[in-house]
Amino acid sequence: MSTDTPPLPTVRRELLSRLAKPHHYDIAIVGGGATGLGVALDAAARGFSVVLVESNDFAKGTSSRSTKLVHGGVRYLAQGNITLVREALRERTTLLANAPHLAQPLPFVMPSYKVWEAPFYGIGLKIYDALAGKAGLGPTAFLNRRETLESLPTLESRGLKGGVQYWDGQFDDARLALALARTAARQGALLVNYCAVTRLIHEDGKVTGLWVKDRETGHVHELHAGCVVNATGVWVDRLRLQDGQATGRDAKPIVAPSQGVHIVVDREFLPTDHALLIPKTADGRVLFAVPWLGKTILGTTDTPRRDLAREPLPFREEIDFILRESARYLSRAPSLSDIKSIWVGLRPLVKPADDDAERTKSLSREHTVLVSKSGLVTVTGGKWTTYRAMAGDVLEKCFAAGLLPTRAGLSTDHLRLVGAQASSVPISSAPGLHLYGSEAGVVQTMRGADHDLGGGLSEAMVRFAARYEYARTVEDVLARRSRLLFLDAALARTVAPAVAALLQQENGIDAQLPSFLTLCDQYLTVPAV
Repeated sequence: MSTDTPPLPTVRRELLSRLAKPHHYDIAIVGGGATGLGVALDAAARGFSVVLVESNDFAKGTSSRSTKLVHGGVRYLAQGNITLVREALRERTTLLANAPHLAQPLPFVMPSYKVWEAPFYGIGLKIYDALAGKAGLGPTAFLNRRETLESLPTLESRGLKGGVQYWDGQFDDARLALALARTAARQGALLVNYCAVTRLIHEDGKVTGLWVKDRETGHVHELHAGCVVNATGVWVDRLRLQDGQATGRDAKPIVAPSQGVHIVVDREFLPTDHALLIPKTADGRVLFAVPWLGKTILGTTDTPRRDLAREPLPFREEIDFILRESARYLSRAPSLSDIKSIWVGLRPLVKPADDDAERTKSLSREHTVLVSKSGLVTVTGGKWTTYRAMAGDVLEKCFAAGLLPTRAGLSTDHLRLVGAQASSVPISSAPGLHLYGSEAGVVQTMRGADHDLGGGLSEAMVRFAARYEYARTVEDVLARRSRLLFLDAALARTVAPAVAALLQQENGIDAQLPSFLTLCDQYLTVPAV
């Protein structure tokens, strides 16, 4: 893809006009997260006619709430899952190559406070290097006490013996999802956000399409496709159960949601471009302290959750756990008053049949693709790093089931995403124009390029989001086009009115400012219990 290709407009009335035209698509995808967008791009790159609808905004759910790591899965290596590690390492390399402005290598340091820790973890990480082979980002290195503190200046020094440094990657998840959507659109796919599936269409016991409702106008559209893919993450069971009811078949839930909580604090708590990894905390969970977009992310938890809220709330015990464990490893421990933002993501873990899924740490992180007797294709599980492999598996299932004619794959191996351009600015740095990659020049030509609204967001960036990045609401801009809500919810609250006014100018609709201000309060609220 040429780096000087002008951006493709995302004018909603034109997208809806295309959606309203009678057309039989090869594949209709429900869900605009990493998985659904990956399927859309892969299918479109193979020449299929593709439509994707998302009930909210692209990456609104789990796909914007990851720990921001592009990783091969060190912990899966410890579990002996070599196949998953190899796949993830291969996909990690491809992702970093295809979106270098949004995904880059990141060094991690595991400190050792006991003599056996460095050699124990170091041997495992050397195996990790060997599995990566030519796909490795850098060699694992043993660090002495001084080198460990140079890499992590605010690490607790008492009792420190040394450490081990290894390499993985980090990325801006929401902007990468947006790049996938925009690249799929360049390949001919039709993608529409804020368009909810109301029900499946069945003919003679087979799924043949969707009824979808534009959430802005209430208008209903009928879509027909040879193949329907359910890629709605933790919410996949809703369509599966509806499909089962419509065809008189029993469909049992397959997802056990697990909640991950992240806390964001100022960079001063870990002023470095290295990430801290504690592989085993007091209760056996992993703890990260990751530099990201000028701040530090602390997390994450792994807590079973039965409800499927779009904006899940953290449990007080999760916040206490992160702060307590952080205090053990940082010389200056962050407190409740230091929190800039708290955000929660639900992971779609796949549970075995008849599993009550109370222990989500033991459930599979691998993805699952199922084809019902009616032909509904469901994909869930997995992780961001392997979105491309998941997409390939989905299409292979579609071919095997006779839902799509077989066409060669690997089209996305070297398909660089919109904006792809090598960047000298690390993802750990404060947000700015560099995150637009090759499109930075276009942003700079737009009105308000020199008017900074706060948090690295300019007036021109808001206009660009409205015209070329599918943005409709204040939340779209400040949570996912810019990441300000995730970085500093109080600042996001301050900037929001100006963003709302600009979106009103660009889109001519209500940008939903009051609901976003409420959301800012949630991202700043520590639950009492």
